[in-house]
Amino acid sequence: MQLSEFDFDLPRDLIAQRPLEPREAARLLHVSALGLADKRIADLPGLLREGDLLVFNNTKVIPARLRGKRNNAKVEVLLHKPEGEDAQGRLLWLCFARPAKRLRPGETLVFAEGFEAEIIEKHEGGELLLAFGLGPEALRDALERHGEAPLPPYIEREGGADAKDRHDYQTIFARREGAVAAPTAGLHFTEKLMADLASKGVETAEVTLHVGAGTFLPVKTEQVSEHRMHSEWGEIGEESAARIAAAKAQGRRVVSVGTTSLRILETAARESGEIAPFRGDSDLFILPGFGFKVVDLLVTNFHLPRSTLFMLVSAFSGRRRMLAAYEHAKQQRYRFYSYGDACLLERLEEDLKS
Repeated sequence: MQLSEFDFDLPRDLIAQRPLEPREAARLLHVSALGLADKRIADLPGLLREGDLLVFNNTKVIPARLRGKRNNAKVEVLLHKPEGEDAQGRLLWLCFARPAKRLRPGETLVFAEGFEAEIIEKHEGGELLLAFGLGPEALRDALERHGEAPLPPYIEREGGADAKDRHDYQTIFARREGAVAAPTAGLHFTEKLMADLASKGVETAEVTLHVGAGTFLPVKTEQVSEHRMHSEWGEIGEESAARIAAAKAQGRRVVSVGTTSLRILETAARESGEIAPFRGDSDLFILPGFGFKVVDLLVTNFHLPRSTLFMLVSAFSGRRRMLAAYEHAKQQRYRFYSYGDACLLERLEEDLKS
């Protein structure tokens, strides 16, 4: 498949810069075998069935964007994946840095007094391996004091993310620290909406996938199958695995809230087709033709052209159908990406090869 097959025009003014308030006021495009229907997030309880199982990603975004200096030159760093410790007990993190051209292993990046990191390795695409001379608690405190919410580059803030973003760019399910990008479909859910869903008899389960900055990386290979996905750490605990397995066994629908929940679910099930507790990395790249084993419906935001996320929704509901849905969304002035509106997608396999 060619990258151009997943391209479309997206006016920049449709990329949302702030979320709507209340969150459930956001629009929801229902994509089903019957066609397209314009709804609101608040309508979701009426679109789901009693016994449906909603699966949320409970990852918590850390303030992973850092601004510092190498000597007197400014540098910006976006942490994206912890890599354990080195022989000296220093905490290792993979990150993307800019400008990265002149950075070299052995150099020190200074973010604040007493808060610095040594460059251990330099990889392609401006990726670095950093070693922090702080313990876990001290590093967490330093990030809270000096880090920023890691907003994607298409949300424009003069001077970086602000205090409101610290709240807005976090779901109500956020419990496990580790993400450097929000599972944005979950941003639409409020306590009121959860109460309405519970009244309808919709059940819930939680999984974890610590979303990395690789989700922002563009696909640069014309043959999309040659694109390399960055791995992200995830976990499905025993209780959630049991709930998901029971839903599948009883013929109830599994509704993934977000592409991140979907990827960890399909990663855990892709060998056997059965869900069991899982803990480890996922670098699953979903393209049209992928055989979904767990997820029946998907709640997801509108994604950027030529992105791995648009490829995923094309695999789920058909490439031509999703291109048509996005054209409708543009005409109706839906808001795109992290702070934007959402889709409710049904799995429509008959179109997957188109």
